Amino acid sequence: MKKILNAPADYVDEMLEGLCAAHPEFYQQTGPRGRVIARPDAPVQGKVGIVTGGGSGHLPVFTGYVGRGLLDAAAIGHVFASPTAEEMAEAMRRANGGAGVLRLYGNYGGDVMNFDMAGDLVEMEDIESTTVVLADDVASAPVAEREKRRGTGGLVYAFKIAGAKAAEMADLKSVTATAQKAADSCRSIGMALTPCAIPQAGKPTFEIADDEMEMGMGIHGEPGVWRGKLRTADEIADEMVSLLLADMPLGPGDRASVMINSLGATPPEELYIVYRFVKRRLDATGVEIVMPLIGRYATSMEMAGMTMTFCKLDQELELLLKAPCDCAFWRICG
Repeated sequence: MKKILNAPADYVDEMLEGLCAAHPEFYQQTGPRGRVIARPDAPVQGKVGIVTGGGSGHLPVFTGYVGRGLLDAAAIGHVFASPTAEEMAEAMRRANGGAGVLRLYGNYGGDVMNFDMAGDLVEMEDIESTTVVLADDVASAPVAEREKRRGTGGLVYAFKIAGAKAAEMADLKSVTATAQKAADSCRSIGMALTPCAIPQAGKPTFEIADDEMEMGMGIHGEPGVWRGKLRTADEIADEMVSLLLADMPLGPGDRASVMINSLGATPPEELYIVYRFVKRRLDATGVEIVMPLIGRYATSMEMAGMTMTFCKLDQELELLLKAPCDCAFWRICG
């Protein structure tokens, strides 16, 4: 393992210190261990607060999307590990401007359990909260068991769309409904070429041969749907598009945003090779692509591979997706 670090046990805390030192206009550390990142102006009075939480190792998810028109606070755990319930509760307190708080996060067991406990804690403090859980990874469970699916790239769309709705000063019920609509409109799938290494473990998360790839692998190295010889970019993209369209059909007149996301090590050049093919396929079916996102939006340390997300848009979702936002990793000017 080769990493630029000091002591592995200090990896997350030193990362957060550097993040906040570099971008104090967006991020402020709080909480007993400094594991809650909040907007410096949080809470915004009268605005629904939006919080998330999860393990480190996925920047810009989770803490990177704290910002104007996005999230108000995020609780962060060790690499690939959930934050504590108390840290999640502290994020909710920092986000609470009197209009309630939306908990918006991915479908992972530890995060679900701890956010449920956090909700119970702040309820005793008269903080009203709701929950939307992202479950957009089509490879992780069949349609009939969709509630078991993992949350992946769809989180980025949900953060953006819910954040824009909250910035309009909509009430908690409306923000929650819009966030749920965004979550339901996303489908994702991933593929991996190499593992990554968790600093405190000091070894790869899984093994894969130099000439192999795995289709459907999760962002923590969860097993995919098949492993075999590396295929061409067009063959990989074609299968991923087909799997997404089989789960959420798109046709003439539909509008959708497409995310081609690097898991950390895959360079932009390769992502654009993939996007070129995706656009050709969707053009052929009459689907109009709106605001494509190509780059590092939800990573897995230094893993080589990518995720692909389709977000089907109606008029409301499209307007909110295009609304202004500002954080260190994503800016849309109004």
